[in-house]
Amino acid sequence: MKLALRQTQRVVMTPLLQQAIQLLQLSTLELEQVVRKELEENPLLEEVATDDAEASPAAATPEPAVAETSPQPADDAPREAAVEGERADDLPFDLNQVMFDHVDERTPVSTEERDELPFENLAGGSAPLLADHLAEQLRLATNDEETLRIGLAIIGNVDDDGYLRAEIEEIAEGTGSPSDRVAEVLRLVQGFDPRGVAARSIQECLLLQLTADPEPDPVSVEIVEQHFEDLGRRRYAEIARVMKLPLDRIMESVEEIQALEPKPGRQFGQNDSRYIVPDVTIQKVGGDYVVILNEEGIPRLRVNSLYRSLLRRSGDEAKQYVEQKIRSAVWLIKSVEQRQRTLRKVVQSLVNFQRDFLDKGLPHLRPLALRDVGDDISMHESTISRVTTNKYVQTPQGLFELKFFFHSGIASTNGAMVSSVSVKQMIREMVEKEEGGTALSDQEIAQALRARGLNIARRTVAKYREELGILPSHQRRVRAGKR
Repeated sequence: MKLALRQTQRVVMTPLLQQAIQLLQLSTLELEQVVRKELEENPLLEEVATDDAEASPAAATPEPAVAETSPQPADDAPREAAVEGERADDLPFDLNQVMFDHVDERTPVSTEERDELPFENLAGGSAPLLADHLAEQLRLATNDEETLRIGLAIIGNVDDDGYLRAEIEEIAEGTGSPSDRVAEVLRLVQGFDPRGVAARSIQECLLLQLTADPEPDPVSVEIVEQHFEDLGRRRYAEIARVMKLPLDRIMESVEEIQALEPKPGRQFGQNDSRYIVPDVTIQKVGGDYVVILNEEGIPRLRVNSLYRSLLRRSGDEAKQYVEQKIRSAVWLIKSVEQRQRTLRKVVQSLVNFQRDFLDKGLPHLRPLALRDVGDDISMHESTISRVTTNKYVQTPQGLFELKFFFHSGIASTNGAMVSSVSVKQMIREMVEKEEGGTALSDQEIAQALRARGLNIARRTVAKYREELGILPSHQRRVRAGKR
């Protein structure tokens, strides 16, 4: 047992630091929500009106960051002296600068006038919901109250793909009707449009679509009814042997089955429209690319000047509360500004690395790692990862997620690296140019890429092909033969 003094250094994740890290990962819309929420909860924060900011001299000449010490304007000197003389303890920032003069730096895109989108362009023309479509057919099909009640219960248990996700016994118990009556109404609903709706399995869904034809193909019906497992495993020769039919006849039925819709409800609207608002825009001005942050909607923040009297005249308990809220408000302002500066640095670094892509398009996309950008702007790659999460950039080549620019590469014979995205594009183009019943194997594609100077293995080609959703060569030959 002994007493000893030891001096160590460690990183402590304070709540304020956690907040700053969290803001890095937010998109522009999410950041706006966080700032709006903080405005509601913190009485010392207030939003600077755009008109006031443009009319004030501070807006024309942005003030330094709140953490920096800078001389105040002459007209604020008496006010600063009054507060400094009555402040109980020193705060680690210039209080008056934050309370009266702080206007955060904004890019030109935040102050320019924008034309409002036409109302007719906003989520118009959406498809009707599947449940409404089925309920309308049910009301046209019967006037019986019990049938309507059971039918609506069945429709209420149909998911977005068009499948019934409840057992007949459950619906019977919920509606207080006999099971055979529920089964009868289910058959009625299964006859509605779209074909195959309210099925309880994909096998039943396909059968409903086949038997909806007045003269269904008996071979196709038998394949789905009795050989569904072999059909799923593509054992066409085994099906032909058991059914004692030529393989060509089996393939005709397989082609008909493949043309059916496995998800009947997918054609109907599901109220899941998603709109992507780019967080950053890369715009070409002359011969250079300019990075413009999308700050529209993010409130300009400052500390409410009315609370200076509380800090001067209130008691210890109230003063402690005000100081705590001031610290929280200033930290939020600084964190938002730091996020914007970091995002601008990262995107500017991407512009420097991907200049050929911005000029010439996807084939010239350069392989890039998080560490490359981190080394370029002297930041840790974990920070780069957080900044590029859930954010999109509008470029002259289209809208992309920031993570899109970080991927591996394939070495070429001249020592340069070629982006894996460009290699995938080459593979896609080769497959699209296949003629007739010919289909390039993975090995042949690898050889063709090697002829272009890329050192790529067959298994890498197979991996990229699967990521592109391209079938293997033997399955592509079958499809080409059927066509």
